[in-house]
Amino acid sequence: MTQQKKRTWLKEPLAILAEGAEGGLVVEGAQIAELVPAGGHPGDIDETVDCSGLVAVPGLINTHHHFYQTLTRAHPQAINKELFDWLKALYPVWGRALNRESFRLATRLALTELLMSGCTTVSDHHYVFPAGLDDAMDIQVEEAGRLGMRITLNRGSMDLSEKDGGLPPDSVVQTTDEILADCERVIKAWHDPTEGAFTQVALAPCSPFSVTTELMKQTAAMAKACNCRLHTHLGETHDEDAYCIEKFKCRPVDYLEETGWMDGRTWLAHGIHFNDEEVRRLGKAKVGVCHCPTSNMVLASGICRTQELELAGVSVGLGVDGSASNDNSNLMEGVRHALMINRLKYGAAAITHLDALRWATQGSAACLGRSDIGRIEPGMQADIAFYALDELRFSGAGDALAALVLCGAHRADKVMIGGKWQVEDGLPHGVDVARLRAEHGAIARKLAGAVT
Repeated sequence: MTQQKKRTWLKEPLAILAEGAEGGLVVEGAQIAELVPAGGHPGDIDETVDCSGLVAVPGLINTHHHFYQTLTRAHPQAINKELFDWLKALYPVWGRALNRESFRLATRLALTELLMSGCTTVSDHHYVFPAGLDDAMDIQVEEAGRLGMRITLNRGSMDLSEKDGGLPPDSVVQTTDEILADCERVIKAWHDPTEGAFTQVALAPCSPFSVTTELMKQTAAMAKACNCRLHTHLGETHDEDAYCIEKFKCRPVDYLEETGWMDGRTWLAHGIHFNDEEVRRLGKAKVGVCHCPTSNMVLASGICRTQELELAGVSVGLGVDGSASNDNSNLMEGVRHALMINRLKYGAAAITHLDALRWATQGSAACLGRSDIGRIEPGMQADIAFYALDELRFSGAGDALAALVLCGAHRADKVMIGGKWQVEDGLPHGVDVARLRAEHGAIARKLAGAVT
């Protein structure tokens, strides 16, 4: 006999990012079962949770990050540099800093930060595999599982070192055969294409200046054969444009097409420096773009053309990017930065707080190829973030949803993932935050020369 699932009424939030749900919503098992209109009452329920002082939004979805970089925030050798010089300064540090212990703590800290900001699904692009870190993807699955978070594992890669005309040093690259073999292993072990999946896999060669053309082509073929997604950095800087023109005799989007990546399974990080014709081509191919506003400002890379991309048919998501170019892992802060930088480009009336929240939820879900998360609707996974407006920064706010973005919310009060509470009273279940801070800080000082 099938066991009946518990029905919980999340009652009457102060505001909610869902039409017709002013009276809250009912969660049944792992899914949203019912929206309750203002003044309404759901059918039979087993539990009621008072949400009257909280603002509810779909769980935020981070579509680009580098967890390991939490070890090198504000690194003295890399601050005040643009991308290529920043990478050259940090590649050797990362090669020395990363081992199984440091990587696990870096991953745990980044995930905890994201969860506390209201993020329920994460996508990490890990591409540095020094000797002894062959099980990096498995470590990420374990750490996400500890926190009850959904994760898309981006099995990143670099096989083009300095000696062959690439940017990274020899110490942090792998051979093409090593990469492809592990990509196949990770897909078999962790790729779950079913609805409500907690682990999925994307293949993610790092960038045009760190991987070979052969690797780009072979990963595209593998992704198609295994029905998983593709991810890479593209269109981030003018230096990248110049590199592609010199090495491949074409611009980055042309290179993407030549290697078999102009496909609806692809989403790109940054996507800043595309011309009008390239924007149209990307939209026609249904390629997604992860907007990384904070990193783009820190490294002075430029501003993503979000409006033109969306009008062309590109799904625009949001990412915090690496914690050494952000330098944190707070996606709600990323929502605010996305609003600000896009208003600077398009004007105050053209970009609203709802646009920025949509990029971090529906848009990000589309980038990851998921239709079961990103919205508060019946049948969707019950991934929901709740924020209290009781701090000084919110006093006087008239519109509760707008206040989250304009007044700068940065910490969720409650977070539910798949119908289970993973954050309550602002703290994640099962995590000693003070201990994590101390352990991570000690590793960072020892391995990467961090100051705290």
